Amino acid sequence: MNPPSLSDRIREMSEKSEHPDGTEYLGLSVGQVARLENELGIPSRSIEIAALENGIVPKRYARNFKAFSLEDQARLLRSRVAVVGLGGLGGGVVEILARTGVGSLILIDGDIFDETNLNRQLLCSQDLPGVSKAEAGARRVAGINGSVEVAVHRRFLTRRNAADFLSGADAVVDCLDSVSARFAVEQAAKKLKVPMISAAVAGATGQLTVIFPEDEGLSLIYGPAESASPEGAEQSLGCLCHGVALLSSLECSETVKVLLGKGHVLRNRLLLIDLDTNTFETMRLA
Repeated sequence: MNPPSLSDRIREMSEKSEHPDGTEYLGLSVGQVARLENELGIPSRSIEIAALENGIVPKRYARNFKAFSLEDQARLLRSRVAVVGLGGLGGGVVEILARTGVGSLILIDGDIFDETNLNRQLLCSQDLPGVSKAEAGARRVAGINGSVEVAVHRRFLTRRNAADFLSGADAVVDCLDSVSARFAVEQAAKKLKVPMISAAVAGATGQLTVIFPEDEGLSLIYGPAESASPEGAEQSLGCLCHGVALLSSLECSETVKVLLGKGHVLRNRLLLIDLDTNTFETMRLA
């Protein structure tokens, strides 16, 4: 007799569950996914994708439904996103994307934590000053969602290494505080034909845009790369946790829409936010 297939074992192990509205679904717990991984030697990410393809919901994503379809969740699990900069914005982006179920993350940052990061950087805790931000990001993802595959680059992104670091990504999330480095990310993303989601925060203000490879992009915001100021306004205005949390969440919203090909993204538009005046404005970039 042939051994049971992955689909057969998933169906055998699944159990009846209920969404908050009372509708029933077949679910697979984190523990059951881990058992299948150990039993069959198949990565948990592949098990979760197979479950979704068989109409079975990994319970860790149950509250994503019914905003997402089974196909949407499987598509997110198959997606790979590069997060450049793992400070305030990047830490929030990593947290949200891992919980949402984006199946593969590339984490890029050559920096280490210090005490001044504690006011806003979710990956930083009191015992982590001196620890690599990229390594802390990888550990955080492992603790949130063991099905997410992580590649770590403990180096700063430059024009020389950008294309190598971003290779294979379906989207790139710019979480940097350096304008010059942001242009390097854009250049590589365009070369690789990958959309880029870019945000910046200063004090209680922030901005967000989405740049596709054929778009003019950052030069419409900062002017030509060679004449743009190298540092962002964060250097003089500070960086508040509530501003960072909001902008990182918005970056993830745009990233998910880009990956799923659904919804209205901020392409060729710039969202400007001022939390002191509760002002949200969208400018068209031309």
